[in-house]
Amino acid sequence: MTLSVVIPIYNEGEGIRLLVRRLLDCLKGLGIDWEVILVDDHSLDNSPDVLKQVCAENAGVRCLRLSSNCGSHIAILAGLEHARGDCAVFMAADLQDPPELIARMVELWRQGSKVVWAVRAQREQVPLADRLFATTFYWLLNRFGEVTLPPAGADFALVDRLIIEHLAQSVGANPSLFAEIARLGFAQAEVPYVKEARKFGRTKWSLGKRLKLFADTFVAFSYAPLRAMSYIGLCMSALAFLWAVVVFFGRVFNQRPISGYASLMIVILTVGGFQMIMLGVLGEYLWRTLDEARHRPKYFIEESRSSPGLSKGEAAELESGTARMPEKQAGVG
Repeated sequence: MTLSVVIPIYNEGEGIRLLVRRLLDCLKGLGIDWEVILVDDHSLDNSPDVLKQVCAENAGVRCLRLSSNCGSHIAILAGLEHARGDCAVFMAADLQDPPELIARMVELWRQGSKVVWAVRAQREQVPLADRLFATTFYWLLNRFGEVTLPPAGADFALVDRLIIEHLAQSVGANPSLFAEIARLGFAQAEVPYVKEARKFGRTKWSLGKRLKLFADTFVAFSYAPLRAMSYIGLCMSALAFLWAVVVFFGRVFNQRPISGYASLMIVILTVGGFQMIMLGVLGEYLWRTLDEARHRPKYFIEESRSSPGLSKGEAAELESGTARMPEKQAGVG
């Protein structure tokens, strides 16, 4: 039995050593084999140098560096595709997710759960705007989407080898990894935890990245925006018909002249605005359909390093980028 731990890293040079030290202390007490895969999402700080040192100093630690910044979900997917474990845990590199929770997650996995969610029961030192955005996001997805995620959100999970294999077959060009896992189904369990305050640096999740994830998730797992467009169109048509009836009877029976440049412009601009919004929604779906139809690789491996604890054959596989990728071009995800 082997456990893989996958951690995406982007500009986290200050905290990598503390992260690895705390993580290894937890893993060594589990009583099972393990490996740690640190995926550098093309960091721009000193993270690559620190990762090289950490990899050289600690047996069982492997490092991958992506050729460009692809986002944390792609980085996690790259790590999972290179994982050798019977199950894998993925977590953030900022130590907001406590590694000590892994033991409980492994226990639930041994009891038969294929997915174990670490659910945020509380979040320390998080701005109110961020909490509202997260709450709204999960509520909308659970209400109008085709998947169900923990209402409080999850950034930390354990998945079985079977889940990893199915993910490799089903993930699209713009993945929302947590929604993809939820869509697969299988037996799932939850473990509540307190998401700790950041130890170093600041979050890399800008408003733009959050909005992109929101759009990617809704386009992939909900037809509600398209259905809303149909309803809005019907309502606008009904209002236009009723207004036409009012104008007609006012002219015929009351001999009231038809006038009102201001009201006419308001109607035109309102309808035009709705049409532009509808075209924008259609464009989001069409763009992602085009992106999926291209079948482009999701990521490229720029560099990989194995720890001294790997065999020569395993190290050679990892260095060549072919490990865990039997049906894909070497170094490409």
